[in-house]
Amino acid sequence: MLDNRYLVRSRIAHGGMATVYLATDTRLDRQVALKVMHAELARDADFVGRFIGEAKSVARLSHPNIVGVFDQGSDGHFLYLAMEYVPGRTLRSLLRERGWITWGEALEVMDPMLAGLSAAHQAGIVHRDIKPENVLLTPDGRVKVVDFGLARAQAAAGNTRTGLIIGTVAYIAPEQVTGGVTDVRTDVYASGVVLFEMLTGRQPYTGDSPLSIAYRHVNEEVPPVSAFAGGIPPALDQLVHAATSRDPRQRPDDAAAFLRAVRALRGLPSDDFEAVTGAWADPGPGYGAPGGYAGAGTVAGALTSGRGGEGGGSHTMVVGGAGYDLAGYGHGPAYDGGAGYGGEVTFEGREPFLQRWLFTKRLAYVAVGLAVALGLAVGGWWLTSGRYTPLPSVDGMTLTAATRALHQAGFEAQRGPQVIDNAVAKGDVISTSPSGRAVPGATIVLTVSAGPRMITVPPVTGQSLSGAIALLRKAGLTVSDTPKNVAEDGVAVGTVAGTTPAAGAAWPVTRPVYVNVVAGIALPNLVGQNVGTIQGWAGSNNIQLNAQQVASNQPQGIIVRQSPAPGTPVAPGQTQVTVFVSNGPPEVQIPGNLTGQKFQQVQQELEQLGFKVNGDAFGPGQRVFAVTPSGQAPSGSTITVYYGGF
Repeated sequence: MLDNRYLVRSRIAHGGMATVYLATDTRLDRQVALKVMHAELARDADFVGRFIGEAKSVARLSHPNIVGVFDQGSDGHFLYLAMEYVPGRTLRSLLRERGWITWGEALEVMDPMLAGLSAAHQAGIVHRDIKPENVLLTPDGRVKVVDFGLARAQAAAGNTRTGLIIGTVAYIAPEQVTGGVTDVRTDVYASGVVLFEMLTGRQPYTGDSPLSIAYRHVNEEVPPVSAFAGGIPPALDQLVHAATSRDPRQRPDDAAAFLRAVRALRGLPSDDFEAVTGAWADPGPGYGAPGGYAGAGTVAGALTSGRGGEGGGSHTMVVGGAGYDLAGYGHGPAYDGGAGYGGEVTFEGREPFLQRWLFTKRLAYVAVGLAVALGLAVGGWWLTSGRYTPLPSVDGMTLTAATRALHQAGFEAQRGPQVIDNAVAKGDVISTSPSGRAVPGATIVLTVSAGPRMITVPPVTGQSLSGAIALLRKAGLTVSDTPKNVAEDGVAVGTVAGTTPAAGAAWPVTRPVYVNVVAGIALPNLVGQNVGTIQGWAGSNNIQLNAQQVASNQPQGIIVRQSPAPGTPVAPGQTQVTVFVSNGPPEVQIPGNLTGQKFQQVQQELEQLGFKVNGDAFGPGQRVFAVTPSGQAPSGSTITVYYGGF
């Protein structure tokens, strides 16, 4: 229990700054994602300020593609954020499973991601840590940006601190490395790297150390997507290049400009379509890189043709004002005047047979291209999807049952680590690695629950009820709202007499602890005692006694029943005890013709009437000569029969 409000259920993720847990807000009865800063970082005032700044920054944002922040606070050395809980997976999880995704799928992810970033940029907030781990994908198809832990207001972003790199090195912009000004275009760069990774299944730079990767961001251009993935539209290749330009001035101005270009590529309407054209392009000559990114152009819903820029480019496709060299960064001869994706093919001043020959040749090229594309598509499908088999769902099963299910599906099973989990029973499977699908025959590692977290119950005897509940909750235990009433002689009513389970016991955090409250003294067993004796006991203990007469075979004045039951706590002066007192057994008529009969006959007759018989013999004879008492006697009483003679 954190801050007497958030009941932690299980761990969701662990990062460099904080750990995220699934928790229940007990005050509002809703699930939240609880982000708790690492204890060692909580001692750093700079990190604490940045952590609190995240809450203040994101709390100002209200957008369907941004994870909301509900609360921020601290409990001892635990500094936390309470955020909207978004079930689903991260983009990193999707890429880890599939490797890469199609360019159409990638743009579907980029659209809402950039929409959320655009809202942040319009509010003057720079995220500074865009990466697949911070993009959440929900089961119903929503995309949300999370973790503004490095966010800063744009006006306060300024220069990066000397010697300190802020962000994740694989997605860090050159200006973050060199100490330059970081603004919304820093997020544009990181978003471009994320798009590159979705399309290619790899990050643009690798190295032996984070420093070497950072060095490459500063000194090298991000390679073209088409160098690693086939079937990429040239305009999309060009868009990734522009977004990841080392020069911030060559990138889209902000996430909104990036979003407009993405929607133009998807063929979606834009609120400001004209702004797409030339919104982030330099109208001058190409970038000057070998193979050249040519000068400005237009989108207007179609890709056009033109001449390469000064860098030696050739056939140029342009979107949003920047051109792309189809000859592959300057390799191969320049081509001028070819047809673009829009418009009709015309060959002015050429003979009809030459036109037919060129058209036939193009058809041949198209056929070969389609065959190659089909082969690549089938091969890509086999490598990324076709050879994989869905895994059976084993979450929540026992280890034995999960192993059996995996073997039946054609997989090997291996027991993995045990993890404390408050929601999964001890010994049951929490998750699998890999998850979702795998190559047939692969070994599946099962993460097994070690059961809920166990906490030692603290002593609370002698506390008030509210004080005892507060101590137990502070220890992290769940406390029942209904205390147990117990009896305790010599202890004031309302005082806490202990807990169930007792102090010192190890107890799971998921099960409630009951507080035992003294409700009075224990009521003794009164049955079988004389009512006069019990009246004296009740008077000395200030107990209200209600005696009621009932018919019974017990002797008169004997208690035959009581309410409440023995052991029930009774509060002096408050609880009424009812006793049911016997008014004696009923009177039964004794037959008057018993004298002269044989003893055995008289004994049998009296016992049938409910009497006990005591025979007193005088001589060897069997004839009855007297019976006492006579007339009537209580049922169950003893009748003396005198018999004998010669």
